[in-house]
Amino acid sequence: MIDVRNVTLDIGGHPLLRDVTFSAGAGELVAVIGPNGVGKTTLLRAVAGMHDIVNGGIDIDGTPITTFSARERARRIAFVAADESPVEALRVHELVAAGRYPHHRWWEWRATPGDDAAITSAFTEVRMETWRERIFSTLSSGERRRIWIALGLAQETPVLLLDEPTNHLDVHVAQQILALLRHLARSGKTILCALHDLNDAAACADRIVLLGDGRLVIAAPPDIVLAGGALESVYKTKMERVRLDDGSLRVFARPL
Repeated sequence: MIDVRNVTLDIGGHPLLRDVTFSAGAGELVAVIGPNGVGKTTLLRAVAGMHDIVNGGIDIDGTPITTFSARERARRIAFVAADESPVEALRVHELVAAGRYPHHRWWEWRATPGDDAAITSAFTEVRMETWRERIFSTLSSGERRRIWIALGLAQETPVLLLDEPTNHLDVHVAQQILALLRHLARSGKTILCALHDLNDAAACADRIVLLGDGRLVIAAPPDIVLAGGALESVYKTKMERVRLDDGSLRVFARPL
């Protein structure tokens, strides 16, 4: 479980977010939304233990994130960043295998049967089994995104953080990624992801964390977040709302 309590974050000494409080439990997918530059990525990095907290605290399963060593964090939390690292010359299976490093001492280089099973399972989850020997640079953007998620899955962590996992993907591939994340949450993982598209967040998340104006505006189920006036105040635009046949709510920005 992720428990964020009254967290304040800054960038270069300048306040970014203050007094942010929310939680995400096992089996839940929680989406973080808000305008560009509001602090979605910084918040995810803080939960991953990669950004200092000015005030407040972040616990993972009741233990403060600050008490974990880097290796302990990597065995509990997998962070899939939006910006890809330069790994063009690697074969796909070599990249995914990097997710097993937290499960080895620094002097242990030989793969174990457990490593092989975790890597194979990760490839299966993202439906990329036949891509193992491909060079990473030959993959499409959607294929690359799935491979980065596979690396996170190979870590076998209870918590999975993703920054804009559907960014720059076409609709079909984006929907496949969201369906995968939903499946992973239902299988017991705690998933926290930053999303740009409001309706993607509404379709896949159990709860939405809306950030704006340097603070947490609301953390609630999708229909509550979309139905109120918070979106208009945060995004500075009027919204139209449509109720789908299944009863769920979707929003669309009115033309200026």
